[in-house]
Amino acid sequence: MTAPHDRPTAAELIESVREWLERDVAPAVDGRLSFHTRVAMNSLDIVLRELAAGNEMLQRHDAMLRSLDVTSDADLSAKIRSGEFDTSLADVLTSLAPVIEDKVRVSNPKYLLEN
Repeated sequence: MTAPHDRPTAAELIESVREWLERDVAPAVDGRLSFHTRVAMNSLDIVLRELAAGNEMLQRHDAMLRSLDVTSDADLSAKIRSGEFDTSLADVLTSLAPVIEDKVRVSNPKYLLEN
């Protein structure tokens, strides 16, 4: 994703800041600042994974909403709370599983149990 911009790409810029935090900042700080440095590095890792995922996750999410005949996550939540899906809860969970896995894959892929 460079057009209309030249290099460095957004991902390259994020990676350079993350590497700087890891190599130069993290070893030089302790206590609260060390914790916040690790949080910042993790946040940048999340953004990098989200950028790398591209539109596939968005398309899967949109397909899941359509398959359940809802317009948004808020609409889905309201229909679940109202009991509208009580007779097809297993189907709802099956539809949600790939979307939830996508969220975990971006937020912290270490939590995925890969077979």
